Amino acid sequence: MKKFTFNLKITVLSCITMFFVLSSGFIHREDSRTYIQNVLNRHYDTEGQNVPLKRYEINITNNGFCRYRKVYTNGKEEYFAMNLSRFKDVDFYGSGQRGILCLRTNNDDVIVQTRNDKAGAIDTMGTYMAIPLKDIDVEELNTLAEHFRNWNRELLASAKKE
Repeated sequence: MKKFTFNLKITVLSCITMFFVLSSGFIHREDSRTYIQNVLNRHYDTEGQNVPLKRYEINITNNGFCRYRKVYTNGKEEYFAMNLSRFKDVDFYGSGQRGILCLRTNNDDVIVQTRNDKAGAIDTMGTYMAIPLKDIDVEELNTLAEHFRNWNRELLASAKKE
């Protein structure tokens, strides 16, 4: 009887262990793309503009493009886009209450376009993308920078495989 209960305990313990191992494989941790987009949208500073904004959009696509679009109340539109595989570094200028996040690239890798501007439409390239942020602490900025670097490494690794 003791051998039976010992074998039963081992079987039950093995089943519980296997359940935890299998179920932990289905819990997805938040990937860098989702984390970056959520932080940028949560801390975006709509008052940090020279002209009032009607709306803005920040998207990080599955293939690694960071797209940032601003539509002002006067109708002017500004559009910035960069491939995060060209990402070089991130800087933050300001304080935790209000500042500018600069995403820097290797070369002129940021697409810059304007529409409905009195000065005329612009279609050029830049070396950085500036995003105004507010109410963000240093720890979250460091985590955000690390997620940008991780996403950049993932994109570069997937490009080498192809």
